[in-house]
Amino acid sequence: MKRIAIVGGAGRMGQVLSAGLGAVADFAVVALVDVTAPAELAGASHVTSVDGLEPASVDVVVDFSTPEGAVASARWCAEHAVALVIGTTGLSEDERSEVQRCAGSTAIVMATNFSLGVVLQQRFAAMAAPYFDRVEIIELHHDRKVDAPSGTSLTTARAIAEARRGAGLAPLVDPTSRHSIEGTRGGDGADGVRIHSVRLPGLVSHQEVLFGGPGEGLTIRHDSFDRLSFVQGVVLAVHAIGTTPGLTEGIDSLVP
Repeated sequence: MKRIAIVGGAGRMGQVLSAGLGAVADFAVVALVDVTAPAELAGASHVTSVDGLEPASVDVVVDFSTPEGAVASARWCAEHAVALVIGTTGLSEDERSEVQRCAGSTAIVMATNFSLGVVLQQRFAAMAAPYFDRVEIIELHHDRKVDAPSGTSLTTARAIAEARRGAGLAPLVDPTSRHSIEGTRGGDGADGVRIHSVRLPGLVSHQEVLFGGPGEGLTIRHDSFDRLSFVQGVVLAVHAIGTTPGLTEGIDSLVP
């Protein structure tokens, strides 16, 4: 039995995770960590910070909170040798470095997206990358997402850039030379792979990877219509995480 504490447990994703992980036979959600009282506890206790957790009662902390919260979770888990799964995005380079440092003392899995469909989308995009002249990414999320571009789009852009480099291709150069409005061509995700961010109410998490070549195009699209789509990947991570210190980035290695 793996005893789980969820940081960000009162949020929409935290509540979905609480129900989803709690339904797994060999999991027990023992605590929800949030400054706000969760709408549903489902038998778990509520504490306002990770410092309120009893280390001996928790095997894995799952953090879907804020970048600052994820760093606090990493430090607490490192201090108490508790495994950590991070789904929080938008971490700065300094924050990522601190998580890496903490992984010297405990096992950490950190991913920008826990959807199995996104893992497959990124694999397919990397496969296609050497065969097309150009590629751009459109990521679409709900209007309460505070960071842009999404961590998922950045991971996808880096996978595409790595595949292109592996094929001996040069970085992409944007042919647009005149901009009536600055920023309309998006941002450079990696090696010239442009990322365009959309934020609208009603959306959850969506991404299109658009490839173009002479006379043809290829679009690889993934849609998460519900936050339930992320639960299965978190389940994989919690099952897989051990006690040996180290950082695992992404869940690609967990998906056969």
